[in-house]
Amino acid sequence: MAVDVKILGNASKSAERHEEDERQEHLMLDPKPREEMNRMVIETMTHTTKRYWIVVGTLALLVAVCLFGAWANMIATGTGVLGIRRPIFWGVLIVTFVFWIGISHAGTFVSAILRVFKAEYRRPFTRAAELMTTFGLAAGALYPLIHLGRVWVFYWMVPYPNARQLWPNFRSPLVWDFLAITTYLLSSTIYLYLPLIPDLAMARDRTKGWRHAVYKVLALNWRGTEMEWHRLRKGIQIFAFAIIPVMFSVHTIVSWDFAVAMTGGWHSTIFGPYFIVGAILSGVSAVVTILYVLQKTLKNMDYFIRREHFDALGKLILVFSMAWAYFFFNEYLLNWYGGEKVVKDILTAHATGPSAWVWYLMLICNVAIPWLTLWNKRIRSTPWLMAIITILINVGMYAERYTIIPLTLGHQRMPFDWGIYNPRLTELLIPLGTLFLFMLLYMLASRFIPLVPVWEVQEGQAAHTLRKIGKGKVPSVSELE
Repeated sequence: MAVDVKILGNASKSAERHEEDERQEHLMLDPKPREEMNRMVIETMTHTTKRYWIVVGTLALLVAVCLFGAWANMIATGTGVLGIRRPIFWGVLIVTFVFWIGISHAGTFVSAILRVFKAEYRRPFTRAAELMTTFGLAAGALYPLIHLGRVWVFYWMVPYPNARQLWPNFRSPLVWDFLAITTYLLSSTIYLYLPLIPDLAMARDRTKGWRHAVYKVLALNWRGTEMEWHRLRKGIQIFAFAIIPVMFSVHTIVSWDFAVAMTGGWHSTIFGPYFIVGAILSGVSAVVTILYVLQKTLKNMDYFIRREHFDALGKLILVFSMAWAYFFFNEYLLNWYGGEKVVKDILTAHATGPSAWVWYLMLICNVAIPWLTLWNKRIRSTPWLMAIITILINVGMYAERYTIIPLTLGHQRMPFDWGIYNPRLTELLIPLGTLFLFMLLYMLASRFIPLVPVWEVQEGQAAHTLRKIGKGKVPSVSELE
């Protein structure tokens, strides 16, 4: 009898330990009181140190020098300061433009698509991903203006009936990019703002001074009535479905910048899905990197961002790495066995030419590293390892865009017209400047906008419970209307 009691006691303790492990691992099963969670988020926003302002000031200085200083020099001197020469007329600026537009897809994918499929782990970091979309688009939107050269005539890209009856050239990629970016930026900003309203109202009620005045305006007199919640959820649901085709269309248009040309290596019908998969791969990887930085630098963020989130995003990255590899090798195989001789020469030059290291770097970072590491849950659940892996993946994605644009342009139909692209200082400073701009905008937003959608986390925690089945307890989730 004593033995049976001891066994039952050990089983009870084991069940309690299992339940505690579940709570520590899963945010949705580890709820805190509503007021305490609100306090944690407000404290994260208002807690600034001297080191924070030093970093902000340094980033602002770097943006002024690298981005606006180099751009101003190019405007005053002319595009001759760039390294673009015959036959390569698109260089690092367009590479970085495609990179930033790709990064911006993460917010829509993580927030909208995962919301549609009811992936519960997305709740604490949707805001961080949506901000990345907005700031990535803000950085990328500069490049059509920069590459235009004569930026003072940028309005020629805008399709409006002017006094001289001059309409933009609708065959120009600059016009396509302008229309795609403005549409996506407007829709993603609205989609960012809608779920932000309840958190702005929460911040309004817990702050004073200028913050209270600003949040009062931005919260749109939100009171949290049942009708307001109903309309908000309905609006978010409608926008989630509406913004998904916008996301796909934007990067398809970016791929058409290349695919509609008769240039060897570009004229391909597979560029649309190939670019979209690559954009999601780089974007989700960037989300992981940002989550790691937020977890390590912001107060109280380690409660909201946990190992389970890195694990789930690591699985997504592995899936999209495999999808990207499929499209990549499919494109190469078809062109190699059935394409023109010029395309075969381009593919050979990619793998054996003087810039072949870029091609191999792309394959190592986008295929070898994810496939060799992300199958392991222990690696996926280790934040600092995931940060290193995702940074390397984005290095590989940048190398992929570099391979597609300047390296492909350097080997075309006429061998006497081949060339090697050598970017100059201005072309290196401007992309660095937009990277610093992205970081600066994110740092400023972290002290003004609640980076965690508190109401979504609280809603998810209310829906999740540990249900007893047999001798154990398993997580369950109920629908909330």
